[in-house]
Amino acid sequence: MNNSISSSKAINDLGNLPPPKPIWLKYTREKELINLLLAYLITGLFFMLVPGTLLGVWNLFVISYGHSPTQVSSAWIQAHGHAQLFGWIGSFILGIGYYSIPNLRRSKPYTYIDGWLCWFMWTVGISLRFMAGFYSLAWRLLFPLSALLEFIAVSIFVYRSIVGHKANPSINSKLEPWSILVMCGTIGLVFSLLYNLIASILLSINGQSPFISDTINKPYLVLCVWGFVLPIVWGFTTHWMPIFLGLKETKSNLLLGGLVINEIGVLLALIIKPFPSIPAFIVLTLASLCIVLALRLFERTKQAPKINGVDPSFPLFIRIAYTWLILANCLALIAASNPDLNGIMGAARHAITVGFLASMVLSVAPRMLPAFLGKKELFNTKLMWWSLIVLNFGCFMRVFSEIFAYQGYAQSAWSILPISASLELTALIIFLINMVGTFLKPDAILFGHNQIKN
Repeated sequence: MNNSISSSKAINDLGNLPPPKPIWLKYTREKELINLLLAYLITGLFFMLVPGTLLGVWNLFVISYGHSPTQVSSAWIQAHGHAQLFGWIGSFILGIGYYSIPNLRRSKPYTYIDGWLCWFMWTVGISLRFMAGFYSLAWRLLFPLSALLEFIAVSIFVYRSIVGHKANPSINSKLEPWSILVMCGTIGLVFSLLYNLIASILLSINGQSPFISDTINKPYLVLCVWGFVLPIVWGFTTHWMPIFLGLKETKSNLLLGGLVINEIGVLLALIIKPFPSIPAFIVLTLASLCIVLALRLFERTKQAPKINGVDPSFPLFIRIAYTWLILANCLALIAASNPDLNGIMGAARHAITVGFLASMVLSVAPRMLPAFLGKKELFNTKLMWWSLIVLNFGCFMRVFSEIFAYQGYAQSAWSILPISASLELTALIIFLINMVGTFLKPDAILFGHNQIKN
């Protein structure tokens, strides 16, 4: 009797449900979201290549010719760094973030106007920041204006993320460790842009030239890299890599402990003067070690990696990237012990931004973006291998030549700097070709068992 009542109630409940959305409507919304993601990716690739890498290569040629880092304007170096970190990596993160927001595919209207508004303000803000630093164009106005646009853009993204997560009860019930890492990184992004806004306003009022002083800028870089980017990359690694690499189960307590230690290290870097402080980089190095141990990247795997659609070297390059992370922290710790070791600190920054972050992007993007964009497969797996091998070789040359050149250990190392920069530029051009080729491939969007093509 009870079973009959329950069955009847279930049938009535099913009858009260709205009819399923037609396939064409799902496809339309998915295409709208893919177009939004594609806009962020193309923007990131532009900033990666033009104001980011090309300017960086030019800077290194000038530095190499003059045998001194002072040959290049500090404003140019900061413009290059901002375009790379926020214009490239930041645009990729925001695009993937919008694509991943729960319930966004069921939102109305289908134009995702807040996502496009965020993209517009973000792109304009990054562009104005580059123009102010590189061309010294109306910099007293453009510095705070660009910082304000970037801050508002991220505020829009955070608001949409909060709304999307609140609409998903399963997410509200329990936060997975990877999502905690991503959330902390997003908070770090907000504080990084708030810091940048305050520094830009102060510069526009009191500054004599369009660059932020080292006293303010160097702790800011720690906040951007260790407070914003690293926790997000660690979160994505925790979410995707155990499956793709066949890793053993992540040690969640150690992972979250590493995150807490990392946040303490960032705080110490911001408050202990003068910068760099040994306690801060001891803590930051310990945090990275905890993360690597928690991910179990270097332990024997429990199953074969999933390398369908990518070059078989994919697992190796993920591990190489995390090796760069540990090396970068160790170099930064050595540099913190002596204020005269600026060359070693610069090498540490390059090891973490190119050796770790860029290697992770060039490894993970070919694995994930074809699926995100509804494409059948990566354009060319061998191009993936070449981009990674050339990038890592160039980074190796850059890191060690910078130490030997800047610290005066070997004059011949100055001539290696432009070669390393040219190799890194070549690697990113190969990556760009592979991504553009992937963008242009036919669609293969799946909804359940249905395949829909343009």
